[in-house]
Amino acid sequence: MTYAHGVTVSEQSRSVLAPTQIPSAIPVVIGTAPINLSTAATLPVNVPILARTFAEAAAALGYSDDFASYTLCEVMDSHFRHFGLAPVVFINVLDPAEHKTTVVPASVPMDAGVLTLNVQGVLLSTVVVKSSDGTTTYVKNTDYSAAFNDAGMIIITRKASGAIPLNAATLQVGYDKLNPVAVDGTDIIGGVDGSSGKLTGLELINQVFPRFGIVPNLLLAPGYSTDPTVAAVMVAKATNINGHFKAFALTDLPTGSGGVDVFTEAGDWKADNNYTAPQQSALWPKATYKGKQYHLSTRLAGAIGATDALYGGIPYASPSNKDLKIDGTVLSDGSEVFLGQDQALALNAQGVTTAINFVGGWKSWGNHTGAFPDSAEPKDSFISVRRMFDWVSNSIVLTYWSKVDDPMSKRLIETITDSLNIWLNGLTASGALLGGRVEFNASENSQGDILTGKLQFHVFLTPPSPAQEINFTLEYDPSYLGSLVG
Repeated sequence: MTYAHGVTVSEQSRSVLAPTQIPSAIPVVIGTAPINLSTAATLPVNVPILARTFAEAAAALGYSDDFASYTLCEVMDSHFRHFGLAPVVFINVLDPAEHKTTVVPASVPMDAGVLTLNVQGVLLSTVVVKSSDGTTTYVKNTDYSAAFNDAGMIIITRKASGAIPLNAATLQVGYDKLNPVAVDGTDIIGGVDGSSGKLTGLELINQVFPRFGIVPNLLLAPGYSTDPTVAAVMVAKATNINGHFKAFALTDLPTGSGGVDVFTEAGDWKADNNYTAPQQSALWPKATYKGKQYHLSTRLAGAIGATDALYGGIPYASPSNKDLKIDGTVLSDGSEVFLGQDQALALNAQGVTTAINFVGGWKSWGNHTGAFPDSAEPKDSFISVRRMFDWVSNSIVLTYWSKVDDPMSKRLIETITDSLNIWLNGLTASGALLGGRVEFNASENSQGDILTGKLQFHVFLTPPSPAQEINFTLEYDPSYLGSLVG
């Protein structure tokens, strides 16, 4: 030990917790993937997959440009390739045990010992190869090899040492293939198995944080969120993840049969089908980029992530009037949609977010959540304000969770109020808040509550609202005529 003689003094800083600021725009996407192309040891069915690159996502889930069949690929393409954002959590609900079609062996032409099966979604392990007359069943890796090409088609190649004749012109090939059309809203919603406790579909959102330590921020189900029942469950999950966290659901209005084909129909459809929650965006129509169709929810997720990144990862800037990286808007049948600013304004007035090509290229257009116009409360009606409230709420949970079950004391109360006020002051100084504070009030902490171990802190905060209307007044001033003779 150190020898000392006399009086010594040391200093200790007050106990102030450093805030845990969470990433603000991590999407969790539920849908379908071409998992027959997956290189994973176990096919990823109803299990959250965290991917940080396009290659990682494609290896785990497979990839296809057929976005209508494989909706997760739409987000892979948009988020990784076009916006350069990561990570993304994917949940595939397409189950080859349920969503498949069996094709009996049929004749396929063979050329120089090579046969190409021009069919998407084939499950390689189910392929059966027979002789042209169907009497002989050939053995994989003995008589032939089978593998996917870059287009996701199976190539069957005759082995020289095998039993397939050198001059075979046809073979009979049978297989099981994925049937993504069989996936419906029920599969996306999912549930909890009563006997095994296994979670499926949207219920798996509750596993994202326990698995990866990542708080979901954006919920997407492109191609399925047009179903009002799916959208309603997405909103319900967004408002209560793991009993503590909150997210924001990006939900699309449908086009086509029974949907919205004219912008004037959007407001009524939205209201009639209850796309009216503070925790969601209602989006219309679809978007295109280089010949591919995307749901607007997919592109807005990218715009939100890119915007948050520009503002230090804090979601206080509105995603409206931001680059969507698209080259058009369409209905699901490909019919082009061109909205003027006045028509887009009519959609915004009904709480519908859209896209316009007005000034500076194609931009997102709309500041409001689904709750508008029924609610004009800023924290419920503005997307950016709603997301800031959720982000602050989630950050508080993560920061002060370590204090749960600590001895209740004056020191604990001061530690929480001091550190939280410092953080809120920092957010105010950076412009993320107009102001914020936390109070521990006697009126909100009764003796009975304190006796049962409950502490109530009151957080006040004011995120900036978007400057969605900037007015200028032009007036003719004759006094300047004097410059002609001066």
